[in-house]
Formats: sequence, structure tokens, C-alpha cells
Amino acid sequence: SLDPPNISVSTSYRGASADVIESQITEPLEAAVNGVEGIRTLTSTSRDGRSTIQAEFDLGTDLERAANDVRDKVSRAMRRLPPDADPPIVSKADADARPIAAITVSSDRRNLLALSRIAQESFVERLQTIPNVASVAIWGAKTYAMRLWIDPQKLAAYRLSPIDVRDAVARENVELPSGRIEGSDVELPVRTMSRLDTPEDFNNLILKSEADRIVRLRDVGSAELGPLNERTVLKRDGIPMVVVVITPQPGANYITIADEFKRRVELIQKTLPKDIEVSPGFDASRYVRKSVAEVQQTILIAFGLVMLVIFLFLRDWRTTVIPVLVIPVALIGSFFVMYIAGFSLNVLTLLALVLAIGLVVDDAIVVVEVIYAKIEAGLDPQNAGIEGTREIFFAVVATTAALVAVFLPILFLGGLDGRHFREFGVTLAGAVIISPFVALTLTPMLATRLLKKRVRQPWLYRTTEPFFKALAANYRDSLTTVLRRRWLALPVVLACFGLVVVFLQVLPRELAPLEDRSSLSISVRGPEGATFAFMDRFMDRLGALVGEEVPESDTTITVTAPGFGAASSVNSGFGRITLVEPDDRERTQAEIANALAVKVAQLTEAQTYISQSPTISVGRRRGLPIQFVIQAPNMEKLQEVLPPFLSAAGADPTFTYVDVNLKFDKPELRVEIDRERAQDLGISALRIAQTLQLALSEQRLG
Repeated sequence: SLDPPNISVSTSYRGASADVIESQITEPLEAAVNGVEGIRTLTSTSRDGRSTIQAEFDLGTDLERAANDVRDKVSRAMRRLPPDADPPIVSKADADARPIAAITVSSDRRNLLALSRIAQESFVERLQTIPNVASVAIWGAKTYAMRLWIDPQKLAAYRLSPIDVRDAVARENVELPSGRIEGSDVELPVRTMSRLDTPEDFNNLILKSEADRIVRLRDVGSAELGPLNERTVLKRDGIPMVVVVITPQPGANYITIADEFKRRVELIQKTLPKDIEVSPGFDASRYVRKSVAEVQQTILIAFGLVMLVIFLFLRDWRTTVIPVLVIPVALIGSFFVMYIAGFSLNVLTLLALVLAIGLVVDDAIVVVEVIYAKIEAGLDPQNAGIEGTREIFFAVVATTAALVAVFLPILFLGGLDGRHFREFGVTLAGAVIISPFVALTLTPMLATRLLKKRVRQPWLYRTTEPFFKALAANYRDSLTTVLRRRWLALPVVLACFGLVVVFLQVLPRELAPLEDRSSLSISVRGPEGATFAFMDRFMDRLGALVGEEVPESDTTITVTAPGFGAASSVNSGFGRITLVEPDDRERTQAEIANALAVKVAQLTEAQTYISQSPTISVGRRRGLPIQFVIQAPNMEKLQEVLPPFLSAAGADPTFTYVDVNLKFDKPELRVEIDRERAQDLGISALRIAQTLQLALSEQRLG
């Protein structure tokens, strides 16, 4: 796996500002998690109502042990958190990890609340048991909640406050164990039905009673069954729906998870109501399958080409079939090495097998050539096999040792490069090590049975022999010429080294070139203080623009104010465009992305960034391709240096999009308390803060 173990800790505190989240939640949890052994990087994001801490561990760290250590530290730090904050959630995945598969759930009869419940009860609960799945989430979910709407003027007219409403709900909406009643022969548990379940129950809730006057909730407001989070919506091609996505654990096998995901979805579909439509969203494993299939095809082509080249040069089917038989034997041995090492059939190991096809036949060809020369010299095949093998034994072993010495150092590489090429190096080295055993055992045996001295060579041999004799003569003349001017060898070698240095400086460098995966991602960031309605209108315009400018689009999913991701907020948006297959369109993925980036830049209400999925995604984090970390002793210094840095980056034509994850410009309304007047009125600062919290922050009750 190229993905380092990641553990994320997410905590919600409704109504709290980013500063409160930072000081009361993020800092205590970050200080606790920082003590866990093996952490490579620790990053935190504090935004309104939510704190996210992401711990990335060293490659090779046991994920289960790391998760248990983090949970232990978080549990110890919980006593330092605000009592009304939600408990922290520890998950074995990066908060910004990319999901690998998704399905859309829609209906022309049900609203998003009903769709979310079906997605939760039918899909999430059965999909989250798939092995090596870190999480199953519902994008665009609308969870049921009883929402209490209060008219502040009516509340004041009855001389009540939001605190009185909270106390009434806490007093009347309870469910406590009531014990049991035992008779001589029967025992009955006692259950007190004191929960408020329906909107009518809440509307009849008594807030205050004075003499013969009773004030109920319906007198100052109303209760209705609605969504817990009203400020998020997902649309596919402009139609609201929900999407069920799965995120794998670091190092998980995408194909295995995707296959099991599809199998379970097919079973679940049989139990769903007829009006529920389930459609594929996206599947990242299809790119892996395609890559593996292409490499497998390359193996067959390489095998055929090697066999053809051997035949063209040896010009005899008997001498051709012997080294060709070495290839499958060596590959089977490589599979055994992969099995012992715990490797899978992936692009890297299959690429090693492609190269191994050309390497493993070398020893067999040399052995066959020596044995055949002995037979032509007059020895019988059996003695020729013995003498030829004895003569070439040390040369074959030395050649193998030299090749293995090239690939084995890859085992000692550390970090990403070592993890990236380790399976490749071990698989290829295993094939090369097996090759001499086959060449010195199977090859001589086959040679003694198949080879014989020919009185008359085949027609192809006789026809092409003049060409090979001329080729050998030209090589002999060239070698003689070079040996007469031996002093040129050193300058030529130095010139080659010089060219290597030049090319290393001139050629561009990258981890892997972008692959056309028929998928584009859109990240949107609105101005600080933008409302959900503003962002929803912008995302609708963006979706319409994509539909016009990208006719190659298969599906377009947009999410306004997504709840996933460490930095998601009300003024953010996310989109995913799935293109038709490359064979069915004229433009490449990169051309579509570049053209769309020019068009979305004309939508100036928000910043929009078009990204392509990287071929090798380290850590699977969503983010810009170039990122800088700016450190300063305090926030004031950061606030001083950030604007000129952003201005310089924005003026550079190299960058088309510049953003920063630390915002200082979000508007806020500050309430200053006149403490002397509050004291005269008998109102404490705590009561004022609680009143505002209950009235404005959608505080959860019960």
C-alpha cells in the first residue's frame, strides 16, 4: 500500500465559532493525540461548529494499534471538552480520503428525509460490514429531527425565555428505567412512557402554568418533523437525491471491496420498494481493473514477441521451444515468491512479470547455444548437455547475481519510493533468481531430448544465413575498429555520464503522469459569510454550466455545503463529473478540464477549482497539487505575512487557483454585555450566553 495509516478525530459543537472550537475542543484533543507514538504529521482544522484532527502515521504502522492508542488518548481528554459538545468520533481513515465507490438513491414519490432513512437502514448498516471498509457515508443526507420553532415576540409576551423552553423539554421528554414488579409467579418490567414522540406531543408541551392559565409550546411557536441539517443538498444532474459512498481503509484492496459492494447492493435492491431507484454513481476500481487488464495483455504480447524474436534468430523450432518453456516456469515461480511475500496481482507486480519475460530467457538462450555448438562439434546430445552446462554454469550464475544486485537494493529504500517499488523489485528479483535454476536444469534436459545435429539445415535457416553472416562480419569489423582506438573509450564514457546529468536537469519530473480516468472533481469556495441559499444558487449555475460545456459528461454530482471533508463549511461546495469512456469522446480528460477551468473562472461569485484524479494518490487526500506550509510564532504574524504571499502567488502565471486554509476575513456579530445593567436586572452572563445559544445555534435538546 502507498497509503500511510490515517486516523481522524471529528467533534461537533453546534453554534460555536471557529475560535471557540479551536480553544475549547481542538487544542485539548490535539495535545492529547500528539502523544501517540508513530505520528508523522498532525493537522487540525477548526471551523464553525466542527473540529477535525488528522493524524498521519509512519508507513508500516499497524492501523488497529494506532486507532486504539488515539481512542485511549481522546477518551482521557473528553473531560476537558464542553459538556454540551458531541462526543468525538475516531475513524480509521483520513477525513479527506476519497471514496472509491458510490450509488445514488432516488425516488419520484419520497422526499429526501425518507430517502435518507432508507439509505441508512437498508444500505449503510449492511455495507459497513464489508471487510477493510473504513466508513460508509450518505452524501446529502437529511436525518429526521423534531425542530422547535419559537416566536421571540410571543415568548417575551409570556415572560419566557429559550432557557424555559429547554428546561421544559428536558423535564418532560425523558425516559428512565422504572424497575420491575414481581408476583408469586410472574415478573413484569415497568416502563414509563414519558417520551414525546410526535409534533402534537411537543406542541402540547406545558412551558408554564400560573393559576388557571397554562402556556404551551403551541402558544409561542410550533414543532415539526424536519431535517437535522437543513443546510446541505446533493443533486445529480440537477435532481436532489442522496448518494451512498464507501471509503476504504489505508492499504485496502479496491477490487475486492468494489466486488463485494456490488454484490451486496444487488441483494439489497431486491428488498427495496418499487419506487426506489438505485443507480451507479462512480467506481474507482474500474480504473484499477483496466490497468491490470492492460498489463495482462502486455504480458501476452511480450511473450509472443519474445518467442518470435527467438525464432527469427535461432531459425529452428526445436531451439525456440526450449527457452520459451522457461518463461511460464519462471513466472509460476514468481507467483510463489509473491505468495510468500504477501503481494497481490497489481500493476506493479504485473509490470515486473512483463520485464521478467525478457530477462529469464537470456540464461536459457545462452545454455541452448552452448549445447547446440557442442552437438554441431560432434558430441552426442547427452554429453553435449553435460559439457555445455558445466562450461556455462558460472557465467549463468554470475549474470543472475549481477541482475539481482540491481533490484534487491530497492528493498532498502524508505518512504514512498521504497513502498512504491518494493513489490516490483522483489517480484522481478524472484523471477531472475528462479531463471538460472530452470536454465541449468530444465533447459539441458530438454536440449538433450530435442536438439540433434542436422545434416541439412531448414529452409528458413539457409535463406537467412547470408544476412546473419554479414551481420556478424560487420560486428567483427566494428569491434576491431574500436579496439584499435582504445583511448576513445574513456572520453565516450565521460560524455555519456555528462549527457545523463544534462537530461536529468532538462527532463520534467513527476511521480506519475496523469491518467485519463474519465473523472473530474470540482472544489468550490464562496466568500466568507456566504449563506447556504447563496451557495446553492451558485452550485445550480455551476451544474448548468457543466451540462452545457461538457457534452461528454455521463453524470454530474454537486453537493452544496457538504458535511464530509475536514474543511467543508456552509460556503463550500463539491462536484464530481463522470465522463464517458475515452473511446466514446474526442477530447481527452485534460483538454476537458482545461476548457472547463476557463469557463468556470467567469463565475466570479465564488472560487472554483477543477482537478483531475492523480494516477498515484498518496494518502488519498483531496487538495491542490502544490501546497506551502507557512509557520509563524503567533496568529498576528501569520495575518501579517499571508496577504503579500497570496498576492505574489496570485500574480504568478504558473498558478490558476490560489487559496489558503486560514481565514481572517469572516464577518461576525459580537455581543458586548453591559455587566452593571445585567447585574441590576438579576441576569448573569451565563444566562445571556445560554439564551443566545439556544435561540441562534440550533442547540440539540435531549
